Amino acid sequence: MRAYTVEQVAEMLSVGRDKIYYLLRTGQLRSIKIGKLRRITDEHLADFVSFLESMDEA
Repeated sequence: MRAYTVEQVAEMLSVGRDKIYYLLRTGQLRSIKIGKLRRITDEHLADFVSFLESMDEA
């Protein structure tokens, strides 16, 4: 399993850092905390993309 920073995920999804923090705040994207650090795992990303795909089909 890999864990990414908010900045790395923003770059992967071609969105801004603020958008990732918004998705985290609203619960659309999950994350883990390691001490004071926020990390988003590859599983969290896969769940988020699956959610987006299911919304597209609806």
